[in-house]
Amino acid sequence: MALINTNPTQTESWKKLTEHFNQLNTTTLTELFQEDSDRASKFKIALDDVELDYSKNKISKETLDLLVGLANDVQLKDAIEKYFSGDTINATEGRAVLHTALRSTSEEAILVDGKDIKPKVQTTLRKIRAFSNKVISGKWKGYTGKNITDVVNIGIGGSDLGPDMVVEALKFYKNKLNVHFVSNVEGDHVAEVLRKINPETTLFVIVSKTFTTQETISNANTIKNWFLKSASIFDVAKHFVAVSTNLEAVYDFGIDKNNVFPMWNWVGGRFSLWSAVGLSISLAVGFDNFKELLQGAEEVDSHFKEAEFDQNIPVVLALLSVWYNNFYGAETEAILPYTQYLSKLPAYLQQAIMESNGKSVDRNGDKITYQTGTIIWGSTGTNMQHAFMQLVHQGTKLIPADFIGYKESLHGYEDHHRKLMANYEAQMQALAFGKTKEEVHLELKTNGDLDKVNQLLPFKVFEGNRPSNAILFDKLTPKSLGKLIAIYEHKIFVQGIIWNIYSYDQFGVELGKELAKKILKN
Repeated sequence: MALINTNPTQTESWKKLTEHFNQLNTTTLTELFQEDSDRASKFKIALDDVELDYSKNKISKETLDLLVGLANDVQLKDAIEKYFSGDTINATEGRAVLHTALRSTSEEAILVDGKDIKPKVQTTLRKIRAFSNKVISGKWKGYTGKNITDVVNIGIGGSDLGPDMVVEALKFYKNKLNVHFVSNVEGDHVAEVLRKINPETTLFVIVSKTFTTQETISNANTIKNWFLKSASIFDVAKHFVAVSTNLEAVYDFGIDKNNVFPMWNWVGGRFSLWSAVGLSISLAVGFDNFKELLQGAEEVDSHFKEAEFDQNIPVVLALLSVWYNNFYGAETEAILPYTQYLSKLPAYLQQAIMESNGKSVDRNGDKITYQTGTIIWGSTGTNMQHAFMQLVHQGTKLIPADFIGYKESLHGYEDHHRKLMANYEAQMQALAFGKTKEEVHLELKTNGDLDKVNQLLPFKVFEGNRPSNAILFDKLTPKSLGKLIAIYEHKIFVQGIIWNIYSYDQFGVELGKELAKKILKN
């Protein structure tokens, strides 16, 4: 069954939200907190080791109720059931959207074209485990009998951004293998990676569903030619494996049929790190940690399916995003993780969110008259406090921000972590409540700058009233990272349902590729 098509702007809830926005727009966050001393605890959702505090948003209880009403008006519950059960919700490409099945441990069958896909998923996981263990333990040898020391993942888009982000994020848990990523078709990129590795001790993982992606195959062929300068064609099988569906092209490349891992058309590239596309993750941190990543995501899947909308972390995040995008006219969202391990998270989420919801045609094929996909950007704290946060605090644009923090550091530098988390809290407080003229006046007076009050006052005032979410975990672990990624995946889904768009095709990626091929032929 297809998704139910509803133009959100024609619903009763949208009309009520428009009226409500006009009433609430002049109310500040300072006033909202003054009106309700328990606001911080009321606008909070906890799920085991993660907590969402969304109290510093320009909403009241009525706002949330109306936004939940909007979710009901567009039949979100029905859409969630279709999402998880394997209905063809990627209708333009005739596909189910089942990255959630990759981490499901339930006994319940999930049917695609009448066949249960769970056995294939489990078989692939066993294959990933066996292969990873063989390489990590040293049982897998290179062509000169040496152990593998380096792994190079060759892919682009979802075949690169997801695994690369997770391997970087879980660096604390890495084993002795060094994992590198080659994605760009630019020759300098692949050349720099080749400078770091030895052909005798390197395993190459080529990730391409079709095995025809220009960037990936260009890089794979360049690397193979480099490899063959010191090895023979018969040695390719010991050093190259593939994640693909095009078996013929894989065999032609010289890869052994036992070293091919499957991909399925019911998994979109940007949601594929949970599949064999995550082989480089399993190699980098070990299969047990890869499994923990999947388990964390599955826990969020259960929460997303079962929790009431006003107590549902992905749903609330999506509703807030719609609120700012469609009523406040905010066009961007900042992703601000307070750990250097998550330095690649903003780039990963740029693809996941902007490739999914960057659509201007609704599910009926009609031109949309309202704003959809938000522009995603960000960096790590506290680096970004010394960079773009000036604009977020005192600029003319409204930029909702997600602050992602961890109660505990991994290496145990407590003094550093106390300072980091003080900044985490301080930034959100400053955004929400700012600094008044009276406070600036007193500060200047106290500092003996009374003669400069009139000159400096307007420059040192912070209006505040700028929204943020606090997403706080106990600790950065494979499981908590799985939860974080799944939260954003489901947020994307909810936004797409509300905006009445197809989130899981990406035709916008194709035109440039087609033109590049024509240009190359000329």
